Amino acid sequence: MRADSTAELPAKSPAESEVVMTQIILPSDANALHTAFGGRVMSWIDIAAAVAAERHCRQNVVTASMDDLHFVSAVKVGWIVTVRARVIATFHTSMEVGVTVTAEDPLTGEQHLTTSALMTFVALGPDGRKRRVPPLKLETPAEQRAAEEAVRRREERIARKDAGRTWQSVVGLPRSLR
Repeated sequence: MRADSTAELPAKSPAESEVVMTQIILPSDANALHTAFGGRVMSWIDIAAAVAAERHCRQNVVTASMDDLHFVSAVKVGWIVTVRARVIATFHTSMEVGVTVTAEDPLTGEQHLTTSALMTFVALGPDGRKRRVPPLKLETPAEQRAAEEAVRRREERIARKDAGRTWQSVVGLPRSLR
C-alpha cells in the first residue's frame, strides 16, 4: 500500500499519547486459579495501546504486532490493575507503543508490575491505505533511548519477516495456510 505523502506533520511528545486505564479483576476476568486471565489482560493492553496510537496520529490504527509480552506476576480477583500506554517511537506509517500493567492490592495499597508489552500499530486513512504519522518529539534521554531501542527491534522484525522466519515457518505450517 502507498502511504499518504502530505507535507511534514508536526512532532508530538510521547506524553501527548499517554493512556491510563484502570480495571478491577472480577470473577469473570479470572482463570481457574482465581487470578487474572492472561487473554483478558492482553485485551486491555491492546485497547490502551490502540488509544495511545490514535491519540498520537489522530487516525484509525490497526494492531500490526505484539512483541515482548511478559507476565511477571499474577493478579488476584478483587485487585486493581492499571494499564499505562504511550507511543515510544514512530516510523513512516507505524508506531511502537510501550505498555505496562501494575497491580494494586486494594486493602494494603501495595503495587507491583505484573505485565509489560511492546506493540506496533499502523495508521490507516478512510480509504484503508497506510497513512503517515507525526514524528515523535523526544524530550528526555529516557525517551531517546526507548526510541533507539524501538528502531533496533523494528529492524529485527523486518529481518525475520524478510527471511521468512515466522512462527508459522518454525512449526511447519503449510505455506497455503500462512
